[in-house]
Amino acid sequence: MKKIQILGTGCPKCKKLAEVAEAAARELGLEFELEKVTDIARIVDFGVMATPALAVDGQVLSAGKALTKEDVMKLLSAVR
Repeated sequence: MKKIQILGTGCPKCKKLAEVAEAAARELGLEFELEKVTDIARIVDFGVMATPALAVDGQVLSAGKALTKEDVMKLLSAVR
């Protein structure tokens, strides 16, 4: 099971990334858990300075960008 983590303070872009990531993972048929990381200290621990960010199993795949579902699907497919 993959752990998909959305790193951000809960802004509209962060919420949109969470929706897009969930839709992408479902479309790919992945077993996953979605975690929203909103604590600034935890976000910094990931080495992220710009949100929203997408991480899978603790590995940051994207930061500071609003991704499309297709973008997320490509990233998730690469870490299978």
